[in-house]
Amino acid sequence: MRSEIDGLETDWVGNIYINPPYSNIAPFIEKGIKELEKGNAKNLVYLIPIRSDTKYWHNLIMPFASEIRFVKARLNFNEMKSPAPFPCVLVVFNTYVKDNITVAGFLQ
Repeated sequence: MRSEIDGLETDWVGNIYINPPYSNIAPFIEKGIKELEKGNAKNLVYLIPIRSDTKYWHNLIMPFASEIRFVKARLNFNEMKSPAPFPCVLVVFNTYVKDNITVAGFLQ
């Protein structure tokens, strides 16, 4: 399913859930950080694959995220018979926590 709205070109206001295209995650994280800095967004929750070997993970997630919540097992998308071929994580960014990142247990 594709949206007719370009999420990178619109303002993000309030609490936002983001499931970015997994082939192009970094621009969506950069956009979220800018929206937090502008005061538009309050809480951002990203569902993304765990790719801790990428530049965006170390340059954008680790220094700016408030929480990382690991998802137990692999997700099934759109009632597919097989789960996703990769593990996922919820990454939370908000305006409340800047000094410490919380890495939480597994969500079921």
